[in-house]
Amino acid sequence: MFTVAKDVKLQIEFNPAKVQAYRLIGYENRLLNNEDFNDDQKDAGEMGAGHTVTALYEIIPVGVESKFVKSVDALKYQKTKKNTSSSFSNTNELLTVKMRYKQPDGNRSKLLEQPVVDHYQDKLTKTSDNFKFSASVAMFGMLLRQSEFVQESTFEQAIALAEGAKGVDKEGYRAEYVKIAKSAQLLAKDLRNFATTGREK
Repeated sequence: MFTVAKDVKLQIEFNPAKVQAYRLIGYENRLLNNEDFNDDQKDAGEMGAGHTVTALYEIIPVGVESKFVKSVDALKYQKTKKNTSSSFSNTNELLTVKMRYKQPDGNRSKLLEQPVVDHYQDKLTKTSDNFKFSASVAMFGMLLRQSEFVQESTFEQAIALAEGAKGVDKEGYRAEYVKIAKSAQLLAKDLRNFATTGREK
């Protein structure tokens, strides 16, 4: 690997006027404390030439009812969400991505910052094959773990999403993933039938 950046850190800030709740899918063992983002003494990951990193967040937009949004008492000594989000209520900014990195031979980090605007009507079809394939893998993982967050996702949806996002699959890895997902789908169906009837179909 030819390192082009070291101690690469990412920080996402969601606009509370647009997003009422969110969660990061995966990366549980790579999380940093908020204050670590600006601390150049904290080690982070390296990036090589041509490498990409995908992080998926699941969000609940403002105005959407969800059992995963819990009710809490307002903080007595803090500004309320209404006050803190009012200045951003008229913007289309959904979130801001911040990245810090150091040159391979450097000791001080540089900051990059980019807001992301929410203006797509059909968001999924506007994304890249890489994003759609990553979303399929995340969905498949939640199905295998029987995650409480899987909601209405199905093996059929995960497979269809991946099949439509194979792109240039020179090594055949994506096609192999689809085969594995289809095998898991059949196995899950057999297990459901066995649990229902008490015998294999």
